[in-house]
Amino acid sequence: MSAVLRKPKTFKLRSLHSEKKFGVAGRSCEEVLRKGCQRLQLPVPGSRLCLYEDGTELTGDYFWSAPDNSELVLLTAGQTWQGCLESRFRSKSGYLRYSCESRIRSYLREVTSGASLVGAEAREEYLRLVGSMQQKLQAAQYNSSYFDRGAKAGRRLCTPEGWFSCQGPFDVDDCTSRHSINPYSNRESRVLFSTWNLDHVIEKKRAVVPALAAAVHDAEGREVDWEYFYRLLFTLENLKLVHIACHKKTTHKLHCDPSRVYCTPAAPRRKRHARQRP
Repeated sequence: MSAVLRKPKTFKLRSLHSEKKFGVAGRSCEEVLRKGCQRLQLPVPGSRLCLYEDGTELTGDYFWSAPDNSELVLLTAGQTWQGCLESRFRSKSGYLRYSCESRIRSYLREVTSGASLVGAEAREEYLRLVGSMQQKLQAAQYNSSYFDRGAKAGRRLCTPEGWFSCQGPFDVDDCTSRHSINPYSNRESRVLFSTWNLDHVIEKKRAVVPALAAAVHDAEGREVDWEYFYRLLFTLENLKLVHIACHKKTTHKLHCDPSRVYCTPAAPRRKRHARQRP
């Protein structure tokens, strides 16, 4: 549908470090940005819109996919979303947990958008499976413990003091450069840590999401093992913490295990014959 014919999208907008919000509507990022700058008396050149929740920049590609009434923060030249974020938390652990949660939430959004890869008939089933994943993530607080130095061993990626170590590129077992960082130490380290990647060994966009879509499309009555895909998408079974210098952006050429795509049907229980009394 043409953007001209669509109903304008509405957002709640604020400036950096401000708690005051106001409504704004538009049919494009440019229109919302222009209206926001006019209301806040800020220059349009150099300004941009980001989701208040996780810092995702609102662009033309994402504009119509953004949830209705999303909260936006208007940033001018030189301003960063981290400056908006840190003031919202009372502890560094709270900030780091939220940072991890935001990454996992962004993965979930990408998985949800994968519904476009299946036909209309299978789309409802695809979204049902994604809904099951979301419920499990909510119960696990979006696996935010990965960045929390106070979490139990095995549930965090750092030492109790907050040191994180690079786990190396997807195709090796370790980081030969011994990259490490402690985002709990100071704000500069937290900004640098935001450039580290939670990299999918079996790639999310190129492999896992297409395999999930194909599994739903080709199910033919079989039950898709959504928990297998959940582990690949959101857990350390398939995620590696990687320094930006170790993040290889080449195609990984790895695929999902076809034998684990569908749930194994339970074997029928054999009826036990009643024993005759002597």
